[in-house]
Amino acid sequence: MKYFGTDGIRGHVNSKNINGDMFFKFGLAAGKYFTNLKKKKQTAIIAKDTRLSGYALEPALVSGLASAGMHVYTLGPLPTNGLAMLTRSMNANLGIMITASHNLFYDNGLKLFGPDGLKLSDKIQKKIESLIDSKVQKHLSKPKLLGRVKRLETGTDDYIRILKKKIPRNYKLKKMKKVYECENGTRYRSAPKMIKSLGAKLIVIGNKPNGFNINKNCGSTFPNKLQRSVKKHKANLGISLDGDADRIIMCDEKGSIVDGDQIIAALALRWKKKKILKGGVIGTLMSNYGLEECLKRKRRRYNRVNVGDRYVKEVMQKKKFNLGGEQSGHIILGKFATTGDGLLVALEVIQALNNRMKASIFFDVFEKTPQILENIKIKNDKILKNQSVKKAIRIANKLIKGQGRILVRKSGTEPKLRIMGESQNKLLLKKCIKTISKTIK
Repeated sequence: MKYFGTDGIRGHVNSKNINGDMFFKFGLAAGKYFTNLKKKKQTAIIAKDTRLSGYALEPALVSGLASAGMHVYTLGPLPTNGLAMLTRSMNANLGIMITASHNLFYDNGLKLFGPDGLKLSDKIQKKIESLIDSKVQKHLSKPKLLGRVKRLETGTDDYIRILKKKIPRNYKLKKMKKVYECENGTRYRSAPKMIKSLGAKLIVIGNKPNGFNINKNCGSTFPNKLQRSVKKHKANLGISLDGDADRIIMCDEKGSIVDGDQIIAALALRWKKKKILKGGVIGTLMSNYGLEECLKRKRRRYNRVNVGDRYVKEVMQKKKFNLGGEQSGHIILGKFATTGDGLLVALEVIQALNNRMKASIFFDVFEKTPQILENIKIKNDKILKNQSVKKAIRIANKLIKGQGRILVRKSGTEPKLRIMGESQNKLLLKKCIKTISKTIK
């Protein structure tokens, strides 16, 4: 697609697609698509993360939506799943999250949700794209049909109320000591407020956003601060999210990082024991092979889909599974949510540890297959069509055949090429990765 990637629209602020003019067109096109469905005014709600550019881009987006005849409610900083949940509870037709997720402050973007709280399908996104590129004048509503715009200050409290309805009434954290890293993003208010209300002893870091420090040397992609803080405070558990709080990475009491695959495996076995795991688990092409083998040994089905939590959720619905996610930390608890929610996952893990089980034991479920991931910045979007790159990939796949696997894909969220390989033969694995990477660098 032209504008949408694996997780909405994303790019550098004030670049070709991420600017006020384009956000007006995005809002107008999305608004027109939804108003066309029922030929009447409909409602959109907007939330954002803490990056400064959100305050410049939001008015343009609002203008586009209202110009298409949609009523708009702005909620301010709110986690992505909070936006998804409120889209449903407020009976909105469209929810838009202004965020660049785990990217740094100089990026921004959009994630779009339908009235069911689910991310829009490829089919709908393509229809919206066709409207973006058509003449603006065709989509403008008549003056008397313009949408109204209102600010709601209760978004965070409404989201917490919904979350609390999803956990047991007697849920208490029994004074466990935890380190919570807010990544200077959307959770800097809601997560500490909720966790403390449940009785936890909480050490909070990364909770002072200034518009520029979102994800900067912190959060799920930079867990070093979390590790140091867990060791320093002798905490039972470390929790770290990304800028819009739909990813989670954890840290056990020893300071060891726990990725999405390990969290999924531990929760799958816990849910299986409690008899609430439905069918099996959905992962992605990037998920560790050790996770797949672990679930097969436990006689649980495991299916891989394309990278992107949107695709994970689509297959979860199709197969009626209630657990799925990505190694990166996008984890969907289908019993509670329609998209990834780091806080919900954290609460589920904490509940499991309330019987004084150590995190290192809880997460010790499977042995990872040695995996190497190399991310290479690219300028050419069509690099995978380059003949020398194609040849290198063929050679690498031939070398590793029968001993592992190689996956090469262009990132849907950043201008990067991701080269991932798995094999018990580490020397061979490094050789295969290098065979490909040297043709790109």
